[in-house]
Amino acid sequence: MDNTASERPKSMTTLAQARVRSALRPGDWAIDATIGNGNDVFFLAHTVGPTGKVYGFDIQDLAHARTNIILGEAGLLARVKLIHTGHEQMLDELPRDWPGKVAAVMFNLGYLPRGDKGVITQPETTLRALDASAICLKRGGVLSVVMYQGHLGGKNETLAVKEWAKQLPPHDYAVELIQSGQFTEDAPELLVVSKQ
Repeated sequence: MDNTASERPKSMTTLAQARVRSALRPGDWAIDATIGNGNDVFFLAHTVGPTGKVYGFDIQDLAHARTNIILGEAGLLARVKLIHTGHEQMLDELPRDWPGKVAAVMFNLGYLPRGDKGVITQPETTLRALDASAICLKRGGVLSVVMYQGHLGGKNETLAVKEWAKQLPPHDYAVELIQSGQFTEDAPELLVVSKQ
């Protein structure tokens, strides 16, 4: 796994979007595995253009409400299908022809900002969603995972994601771990996986 210092002063989410942008073209298919406040799904919908399609997953009503407002105000709702279920159900919810044809999958782990901090992503379901994401990616596709360690369970989930990445076949996937310029124990990290 390649370790890289972050390109300061960008946030990890901004850096994740920059890495994903390089893999996206108009008309592509993309997935936001954790829609949260809608920032990544907005970015994906804007980037794939009117002929592209984005699926977004989240279990929280508040995440869907906020995201619908953002997408609606920007006129992007027609490009997005929001699914009110956990990301581990990804393969059951996506169209049958999506596996192997998705240009980008984005994860932003942890809890919903300005939401219930007791509702967090869990290692077990995140790992199932990551397995599904790897199946969905096309050659040249990119998977980004922003990991936060400063909340209860965050360190365990970050460790589980890193271990998952180590198991990926190196001839099929390039893996890069980008660490924050904050250099603190709880600093966020970004995992970028590219399908060769």
